Formats: sequence, structure tokens, C-alpha cells
Amino acid sequence: MVLTASSIIRDKIKLKNFKLLNTTKNKQENISKYYGKKGTLIIFMCNHCPYVVHLIDHIIGFCEKIKESEILSIAISSNDIVNYPQDSPEKMSILTREKKIEFPYFFDHNQNVAHYYKALCTPEFLLFDKNHKLFYHGRYDKSRPNNGVEITGEDLENAIEMLNKNSKINFLQYPSMGCNIKWIKGNEPTFN
Repeated sequence: MVLTASSIIRDKIKLKNFKLLNTTKNKQENISKYYGKKGTLIIFMCNHCPYVVHLIDHIIGFCEKIKESEILSIAISSNDIVNYPQDSPEKMSILTREKKIEFPYFFDHNQNVAHYYKALCTPEFLLFDKNHKLFYHGRYDKSRPNNGVEITGEDLENAIEMLNKNSKINFLQYPSMGCNIKWIKGNEPTFN
């Protein structure tokens, strides 16, 4: 496990459709099918990362709550499953059933999605507005495994509040921190 911070994306990345394996349904689907009317939250995560494990139950409830604001959530795992078989699509599917995850959990087999969104760690949160433009790229909150800080989701919640108000005010966005994405050998990113 290597503690890694997400990049701070300064350019306005837009949502892009990819066809991936949706492990919650065990079929290939366009991720655009799950875009929200008022916003879309993309979460890069994986099964085994202790930072994800620490937050996952709260994240599941949080994603259910924001559906009321017509903001939908999409989870994506981009990890190399040859060297990290605990992140395989089969194990992802088991996790969705065990945790009763209702949002789709996609497998990015060639890591193209992680490269496009410049994702570096798990968990990593990207919030897009109704026009599919990046609105927020940062952490969930200050809580980390064993730091004693209560899990609240306050950073992401504040971003969603600003999005719902159509706010144009710039606000501080802290990078997410967690395990590095497990890159396929030779497929490591050149961005940071």
C-alpha cells in the first residue's frame, strides 16, 4: 500500500462515456446510462484498499441520500487484477451483494477511464454538474483509518450543496488520499 494523493485537476474535464463491465449486473454497459439529471459522482475505488474499506458504509448511505437531489453515483475500479486478484470483477460483484450497493460498480479493465479522469488513488471523488463539467475533485472528508476523526462526508457534501445552489464561487478543494491505483505494468500514468 502506497499512500497517494489525487491530482488537482485544473482543466475542466467533461464526463465521457465508456462501455465497461458493470459488476453489479455482470454485463457490459455504457456508463452514461447512469448519469444524473443534476449531477454525477464518479468514485474511483476498489475492494481491498483500507481507505475505501474505512469509508464504504458511509459512502453507500451518502450516495443513496444524494439521489434525492437527482445526483447519481458511479463507482469504478481500475486496479490490475493479475497482481491484485481481490479486486477482480467476481470479487467486486460479491462486494456489491454483501454491502447491498445500489449504484453501479464498473471494472475499468484497460485503465483507460482512470487515465482519462487522471485518477491516482482510491478512493477518489469527481463530481460533475448537469452539463457534464467537472465541478469538484477532492476528498470525502478528513477521516482516515485510525485517525479518530468521525466520518461525515463533509467535503463532498459541501461541494454538492454548492452544486445544488448553482454556485460560481471558488472553494477550497483538498485532494483525496488513499492507496495508489494498481497500474498494469507499462500502463503507469504520466500525469500527476
